[in-house]
Amino acid sequence: MHLAYPAVLSVLLFCIGVYGVLARRNAILVLMSVELMLNAVNLNLVAFDVWLRDALHSGQALTLFTIAIAAAEIGIGLAIVLMVYRNRGSSDVDRLRDTAEGPGDGPDEPGAPAAPTTPDSAAPATQKAEATA
Repeated sequence: MHLAYPAVLSVLLFCIGVYGVLARRNAILVLMSVELMLNAVNLNLVAFDVWLRDALHSGQALTLFTIAIAAAEIGIGLAIVLMVYRNRGSSDVDRLRDTAEGPGDGPDEPGAPAAPTTPDSAAPATQKAEATA
């Protein structure tokens, strides 16, 4: 078997995966496209391992590690997507940008007001207003 056949198939699968990542808006479809790209890499690793007739089968061993990492990635990715879907009601990738903090939103920003560290350091005027109300 020629090396060109699995290499061309691998390139086609990888290109389909790149298109899926760039064109899709659904987070689950983006994760599936990433998995398609990883499988294209796995096919390439095994094809070159067979073509080179490596005695250690390092291409196949690396493929097993890639499969294990891909399984962990898809598990964590799906958990994140499910939590976002429960909170937002949509798994649209464009709407995920709304979850990012804007400038000045973080507590350590220089323009942000300092939060009181203890109950005694609260403003006395607000304590008096609460006591009289």
